[in-house]
Amino acid sequence: PVMEGKAVLFKRFADIDVFDLELATHDPDEFINAVALLEPTFGGINLEDIKAPECFEIEERLRERLSIPVFHDDQHGTAIISGAALLNALEITGRKIDTVKVVFSGAGAAAISTAEHYVRLGVRRENILMCDREGVIHSARTTTHIDPYKAKFAHKTAARTLADALVGADVFVGLSAAGAVTGEMIKPMADRPIIFALANPVPE
Repeated sequence: PVMEGKAVLFKRFADIDVFDLELATHDPDEFINAVALLEPTFGGINLEDIKAPECFEIEERLRERLSIPVFHDDQHGTAIISGAALLNALEITGRKIDTVKVVFSGAGAAAISTAEHYVRLGVRRENILMCDREGVIHSARTTTHIDPYKAKFAHKTAARTLADALVGADVFVGLSAAGAVTGEMIKPMADRPIIFALANPVPE
């Protein structure tokens, strides 16, 4: 009951009435049209649990079509919260945002949007390494198609695994499955590393 819980938060902290709606479709066009037709009823739309890369297209097209705010929780909620945490951690550890090396475990909606937000905050795009199930997303990778959103973080690098990427890294952001990183992988990071373990926990 994730969205029901968020509905309580909206009501409790902003006195906004929220209705949790599920749509029985996986087709982006059907989804977009159904949400757009609801516009007269709602003051805003909070999207949830839409996988990348479809989530980016859906959000972009809905924003173009609607006159009310459209927010994708997996993208923007995570990005805003961890962006604030990053700024605080950089201040505490005495780092400059334009010099830090950041490594992401995960390359879905939350990771890509958070990385883009970090860039807006001042992290250099070329200082971000992103890893998916196959390892580091790099410019020479030909094993699988890299969608346009991942491609923005496909840099020239010798790193091929998450462990490789973490060597000398200042910041680690875990937005993949739980258990992707071990203590041994963290040891080669820079002194006083900043670690955001944001992966979904194992419910048990």
